[in-house]
Amino acid sequence: MKLETLTKSDSSSIQKDIISKIRDLINFKNLEPGDKLPSERMLSDKFEVSRSAVREAIQKLEFYGLLKSIPQSGTFVADIGIVALNGMIGDILRLEVPEFKALVETRILLELKTARLAAIRRTDEDLVQIKEALEAYNTKVLNGEDAVQEDLLFHLAIAKACGNSTMNTFMLIITPGIINNFKKHHVCDAGLSKRGIEDHKAIYDAIKDQNPQLAKQKMKEHFKELYQYCYNIE
Repeated sequence: MKLETLTKSDSSSIQKDIISKIRDLINFKNLEPGDKLPSERMLSDKFEVSRSAVREAIQKLEFYGLLKSIPQSGTFVADIGIVALNGMIGDILRLEVPEFKALVETRILLELKTARLAAIRRTDEDLVQIKEALEAYNTKVLNGEDAVQEDLLFHLAIAKACGNSTMNTFMLIITPGIINNFKKHHVCDAGLSKRGIEDHKAIYDAIKDQNPQLAKQKMKEHFKELYQYCYNIE
């Protein structure tokens, strides 16, 4: 019987199990770089899980550069030695879900850099997208509505404007965990959200004026106010 409906914890456990089995399959069949894996359907049948679960596990291994999927051709072992592949998969299996504080610290480090780079590299189109996100956030806050997602969309627009695809990808990776924890811990109360309007405007203006040092400073001040509560969360 294939597993379809899962809790987040169950899904993570099954994904790790599939990744472990893919590693074992590669070793058992002595697959080498460039060799093709069985199809998703075959792996689904062999592991007795859904094809979507297999696909997610493969995508995760692709993200880390261990597998490579080619449309209409299949999934292949990446050009990396088997010893290194086994070691990296072992590291992936040991990864735990990041704690909220770790997510916040990572985001702060990223955004101080993205704000500075956005002020240097932003295009007129980037500026339009940042402003649209800013106005969407303002509307939600002034109407007394939850604006957590709009807040993060504003910051993601800045990350996109920084012109560094790796930083932008990291922001996209950590964003879901931050959204969930913000709601869980009720981080953004009404007062803090209204302060965010002023902070966002100051950041936007610095990026618009292409002042990288001011953009970084305003982002730093923004985090000092917005996340002072995060570090008191047990």
